[in-house]
Amino acid sequence: MTVRVRMQRQGRPNRPYYRVVAIDRRSRRDGKPIEILGQYDPLAEKNKITIKQERVDYWVKQGAQLSRTVASLLKNAPKAV
Repeated sequence: MTVRVRMQRQGRPNRPYYRVVAIDRRSRRDGKPIEILGQYDPLAEKNKITIKQERVDYWVKQGAQLSRTVASLLKNAPKAV
């Protein structure tokens, strides 16, 4: 099983909200995740992203691949939570 750390869309039309999840590569975008690692709100003024960095590091050590979007968010995310 190949695991990816990617975003899962939530919210309603014109008001997106995303979860950062560890999920099987072959699963649908909104499929059941293995673990929820954080959240991202692109329309928020403050605290757009919260990530459990130690869990992301764990999954990467286990061989999970980061999606391009998640990798970009992690590079710009504050080192908290």
